[in-house]
Amino acid sequence: MDRTERFYRIEMLIRSRTCVRFDTLLEELEVSPATLKRDLAYLRDRLGAPIEWDRYSRGYRFAQEAWRGAPKHELPGLWLNEQELHALLTLHQMLASLGDSELLGRHLAPMFDRIQAMLGLDEKEARELPRRVKLITTSIRRASSSHFETVCSAVLQGRRLQVDYLKRASGRQEARELSPQRLVHYRHAWYLDAWCHRSEGLRRFALDAMQRAELTELQARRLPLRELEAELDRGYGIFAGGREQWAELHFDAEAAAWVAQEEWHPSQQAQREPDGSLRLRLPYVDATELLMDLLRHAGHVRVLAPSSLRTAYAARLQAAVAGLTSKD
Repeated sequence: MDRTERFYRIEMLIRSRTCVRFDTLLEELEVSPATLKRDLAYLRDRLGAPIEWDRYSRGYRFAQEAWRGAPKHELPGLWLNEQELHALLTLHQMLASLGDSELLGRHLAPMFDRIQAMLGLDEKEARELPRRVKLITTSIRRASSSHFETVCSAVLQGRRLQVDYLKRASGRQEARELSPQRLVHYRHAWYLDAWCHRSEGLRRFALDAMQRAELTELQARRLPLRELEAELDRGYGIFAGGREQWAELHFDAEAAAWVAQEEWHPSQQAQREPDGSLRLRLPYVDATELLMDLLRHAGHVRVLAPSSLRTAYAARLQAAVAGLTSKD
């Protein structure tokens, strides 16, 4: 039994028996007297448990005044061992790396402060712990925290949104009425999958391109998740909609050592060749993002099919070479 579990055990024993002798606690917890004294002191001093010594009953109980008018004392409602608490703190670092530290700090920080208290971290240890887990992120696209909260509420409550959306290609701003379906986080950016009442279809909207987001009282049009996934999850990367095609790629042995460990698409089909190279087959509906990823392996990958993708990849390579050799 680790220390966190002992805390809950002590609390439960005192609640159920009103007053518990020191030797009874020792027997139940199977710890040394010094360890039990440290646990009791920590419960009182750090977690605010109103535990006191009753000299008449020769045991520990909750102070009587704690039950009269004052809020009932409760330990943090997490039945987790120390390893699980450490995992939660690591998850906190991962969430913070998504680029929404302001939002997370406001809503989640109090909970993680309680977890740090349960782990017995002093102030210095609590400051250092987040630095023991480093997540390196690049090209983060930050959405307005107020828009993020509004969109989250709309998704969870099933209510419609009125948004002003910036079309990056044209630079125009358009008003849209949306029925939110789900939030998507992809490559350090947040997106909203929604039914667009203007275009009468499912669309994917980047939160950082929303100039305004207002919650309405109208109920959203909810679509079955199976229909949503079939429509928006078929393609490669974040691009959705359109006619599905299958790319057939061949990576040489050098690139295959890395690509073989990656999932480019949940439906991909991969085959290692005797020479160490890799054949990869995967679906896409828009070549834009797939071409960007292929360029990362330029010189180590060939596009076998379809011919339209091979032509587009060749054009990207030629444009890159032309850019290097052109004169100012």
